[in-house]
Amino acid sequence: MDPINPLEQALHAARARVLADLVAGQVAEADVVSLVEESIAQRRWWVEQWPDGVAFVAGLVAQDVQDALLERHGRWPLCPVCGSGDPHALDVEPELGPHPHWVCHKAGVKVASVGSLGSATGGMMSS
Repeated sequence: MDPINPLEQALHAARARVLADLVAGQVAEADVVSLVEESIAQRRWWVEQWPDGVAFVAGLVAQDVQDALLERHGRWPLCPVCGSGDPHALDVEPELGPHPHWVCHKAGVKVASVGSLGSATGGMMSS
């Protein structure tokens, strides 16, 4: 059996991390999972053009899915830190960098790494 190349490893890891966050937010419906697959396909091409960007794939897929969900379903993921005021979404930081995480800019805190929202929120988040 041939080993999986670094690009495919990064894409599979990004898919798993974003799906874990979608499951934690209880929004992993079939149409939403399709958004993940669309992003993976686009990011595969992107990394083939710029191989040094492989470390950035998870954050970019998370941002792609977040943007697509905003257009179709509304803000995601909602901030679990701020208990009052208008509901707002978390942001991915760094926007283009390794080790992406979800942050609340309103409270100025890192909430969780991309892929770890479930552990940061006890496994359940409202969307």
